[in-house]
Amino acid sequence: MKFANIIVDISHEKLDKTFQYMIPEELEDQIEVGNLVTVPFGRGNRELSGYVIEISDEPAWDVSKLKYLIGIKEQEIKVESVLITLAGFIKERYGCTMSKALKTVIPVRESVKDKEKKYLRLAISREEAAKFYEKYSNRKNTVTRAKLIDELMHVEEIEWSAVVSKMAVSQAVIRGLEQAGIIKIVRSTVFRNPVGHYEQDERRLELNEEQRQVVSGIIRDMDEGNLKPKLIFGVTGSGKTEVYMEIIEHVIAQGKEVIVLIPEISLTFQTIKRFYRRFGDIVSIINSKLSKGERYDQFRRAREGDIKIMIGPRSALFTPFKNLGLIIIDEEHEGAYKSDSVPKYHARDVAIKRAQISHAAVVLGSATPAVSSYYHAKKGHYDLYTLTKRANKLSLPKVDIVDMRQELESGNRDIFSRQLKSLINEKLAKKEQVMLFINRRGYSSFISCRKCGTAVKCPHCDVSLTLHKRSNGDKLICHYCGYQIYAPKTCPSCGSKYIGKFGIGTEQVVEKVRQEFTEARVLRMDFDTTRGKGDYEAILSSFEQYEADILVGTQMIVKGHDFSNVTLVGILAADLSMFSSDYMAGERTFELLTQAAGRAGRGEKAGEVVIQTYNPEENCIVCAANQDYEHFYKNEIEYRELMTYPPVYDMMAILVTDKNEEFADFATKDIANRIEKSNLEGLRIIGPSKASISKINDVYRNVIYIKHPDADILIKVKNAILRYLDMVDAYKNLQIQFDFNPMGIY
Repeated sequence: MKFANIIVDISHEKLDKTFQYMIPEELEDQIEVGNLVTVPFGRGNRELSGYVIEISDEPAWDVSKLKYLIGIKEQEIKVESVLITLAGFIKERYGCTMSKALKTVIPVRESVKDKEKKYLRLAISREEAAKFYEKYSNRKNTVTRAKLIDELMHVEEIEWSAVVSKMAVSQAVIRGLEQAGIIKIVRSTVFRNPVGHYEQDERRLELNEEQRQVVSGIIRDMDEGNLKPKLIFGVTGSGKTEVYMEIIEHVIAQGKEVIVLIPEISLTFQTIKRFYRRFGDIVSIINSKLSKGERYDQFRRAREGDIKIMIGPRSALFTPFKNLGLIIIDEEHEGAYKSDSVPKYHARDVAIKRAQISHAAVVLGSATPAVSSYYHAKKGHYDLYTLTKRANKLSLPKVDIVDMRQELESGNRDIFSRQLKSLINEKLAKKEQVMLFINRRGYSSFISCRKCGTAVKCPHCDVSLTLHKRSNGDKLICHYCGYQIYAPKTCPSCGSKYIGKFGIGTEQVVEKVRQEFTEARVLRMDFDTTRGKGDYEAILSSFEQYEADILVGTQMIVKGHDFSNVTLVGILAADLSMFSSDYMAGERTFELLTQAAGRAGRGEKAGEVVIQTYNPEENCIVCAANQDYEHFYKNEIEYRELMTYPPVYDMMAILVTDKNEEFADFATKDIANRIEKSNLEGLRIIGPSKASISKINDVYRNVIYIKHPDADILIKVKNAILRYLDMVDAYKNLQIQFDFNPMGIY
């Protein structure tokens, strides 16, 4: 008899353990690690789904107390053991339940129907068919039968839809011939292909000497078994994508598969076009904008070997390839690679772990490497490769910093500096394109009363509401819980009519652009304009085909896009991300500004960039303007060393939440005291304190930070906290989240 240890697919914290079931004899040869199965659960024997994580010949319990599992869930994607191992890593590293880790890594089929194609074939010999043709062609009411039989005598099969539409044969006639045994209906599953409309193109760009050196170095390392992560540090426009494709071609030729991670869905459009041109039908994508059927089909195609290259954001990392050879993480510095929901994993760390399990290589690439990645490269944990020049021999754009304080003093209260306004007019006159970047969506940041100073806040969250223009009246919307109201005419607090807008968002920028540059065709790209499945591609394609002169957007427009006719990038408020209360604010600002500047001058025409700021002397702004990563890194790592922040120390945020504010405070202090009493050498504790947003959706939020140079110590503290909470009945429903090396402050 064989036994299966199973994780039941339910999220209740107390069920985060394995349950053992007996395997029925008739299923013993079919059950594999990773199968999704149905089991009877609890006293009522409710039928639940569970994951097989281990198969054993020995029972862990008295056999008389064990139940038989019911069966394998048909047509489910069976998960390889590597993904279950990866789930175990995520559970341990990021402090979630095994159930949630498994749900993250295992592509489970959702309630979608297979897409089928039906074909008609003869079920008899051609000689027999000829007799039926003779019989039916001599009768008026059976002519269509004769026509169909005649067609099938000359071709092997005909698609059902062609028979019904083009040949005008009714379904009743088809069924009649099938029942008579003359024809048969053949069904085949058709995979949905979200990239089938792209075209392949065999032409290739010639690599320059720098690119060739990087490609040959990485391929040599892989062939020699040196699978240490590789970091490609290349300036914007240095041709990192071409380097990736050369390495991928080498891996594919060895019969292996490749995952290419990109940080944003908005990058899919241009990335997939370039990859499909080179590799054709072996390329596909996975992202949240695909339908359930499309997502499921891409994972099935990967398992069955129809595709060899999967492109997409974080979820693409869990593509069930059987012979993975390479994982590429483009724009590896991006915060989008960190999950903001439980489990709060970082795709870079999980990719490195998956590569270790699969004996695959990892290549990271960026013009502005994450400080942590560059630190690991400097320490020798990663191999560093550099690209110092733009691939097409063009120079980097000319960057000017405009001090908006001086603009104000000179009487210019507009959102555009005089220099930016002049350059926009100049570019429009030359039929060149402009990108305007502001890191805030909506119309303005908030509404506040000039008399009493009160900002209109969300009643359920500790944040101000954001103004959005709507055709049926302006609305204030909470970007955390979705609460919304119509914008008030008077102050809700004191009744004053002196209530107005503060800050600026993408909607207001578009409005100002249309007022100032009346002939310009304007597109807007932010979260609100890209909710639909095809919105990203529609906006970017329209801009690429020069159907618009100016593209206004949030950070999604500055990440990796390549528009040859863009010669001016205007950064309207460089300070927005600089003064957030977290240790990565300077890094985030430097990355955004450098990446935004890198969108200009990527074709044959020279590029210009205008950075508008009220703090022109800030190091991260000056370094971004000069494209000087080394100087920025030197200053930033000295600050991290002084303050013992990642990557010098590892850090874990412990977020404690509850609907009862007093209980949340008590529990957080209790946990902090327990950590304090551990007396672990080198452990640093910050807090407990209220989170920076102390309430979201009527749930109160407290936080503790712990730091240590050894990540394993933080993992041990996390595990000790979970054991303690498990022993205290009062904490049964307490919500606690762990965030390893958070990319911001709670």
